[in-house]
Amino acid sequence: MVQILQLNMIPTHPDNRLSWVRSDIEPMFGVRSSRFTAVNSGVCIAIACVCTVLFYTVLYLMPHHWFVDMFTKRGFTPYPMVFLASWSAAILFFKWTKIRLQRRSLDISILPESTFVLSPNTVDQVLRNIDLMVEQPRHFFLFNRIIGTLSNLKNIGMISDVSDILRTHNEQDQEAVETSYSLLYGFLWAIPVLGFVGTVEGLSVAIGEFGNVLRQSANMEALTSSLQIVTSGLATAFETTLIALVLALFLHLWSTAMRKAEDDLLLACSEYCSQNIVGHLRMSIRGEDESGA
Repeated sequence: MVQILQLNMIPTHPDNRLSWVRSDIEPMFGVRSSRFTAVNSGVCIAIACVCTVLFYTVLYLMPHHWFVDMFTKRGFTPYPMVFLASWSAAILFFKWTKIRLQRRSLDISILPESTFVLSPNTVDQVLRNIDLMVEQPRHFFLFNRIIGTLSNLKNIGMISDVSDILRTHNEQDQEAVETSYSLLYGFLWAIPVLGFVGTVEGLSVAIGEFGNVLRQSANMEALTSSLQIVTSGLATAFETTLIALVLALFLHLWSTAMRKAEDDLLLACSEYCSQNIVGHLRMSIRGEDESGA
């Protein structure tokens, strides 16, 4: 008979527990904390509005410069582009903080030692251990998987189903991560489109005014004025595209890095569960076989 080691439960002070609400960035802005790595859209919109206003306030206070003209004298498209870029940056920043918080869960050991045997009879001990060390554990990818799997093991008692349940949780987490990027992907599509809209707007002005240039070739003053409008339209056409492509490139690289970080997080959660849940279930099966023999 294999002796099952009991957990030494030492009460943990609430302030020392890993807490999603106390550690998450969203409650600092007066909103309810979102689950997993999802981001509250209302906070991001507010931040984007503030950043856009501050950005253009600084530009209008600056002396005349080509950089200022790019954003203030090239039609209406730079304004929504800056707003969407600010909104996207806010989403990515919040996600970065949430991923860092999620990774802290991987440093917590839910089992007392390597020889602990996990079975339907010892599930409650592990669940109590999680409650003592973590507040709002369901907000974490890792603990949400473990609690859901162990609750199923406790109620049904089917050890053979644990791997399938963990795999299902992993698929659900992948879907949750993908969904959390849907709004951001829309912005990454919309910003270049707005740049092309500015290009069409600038070219239409330039081409329309070019006809006046040809008709007023004898009048030098009128010709000069018309050429200035033509060059201004061409500047709008090319510079709005430049702004859009630079913003989209920067945000795309940042979002790719964040998506990879989330994929690595989910992979780490799967490895953690494999070592600390599935691995100890195998020990339980061997122990049951020995006891039966």
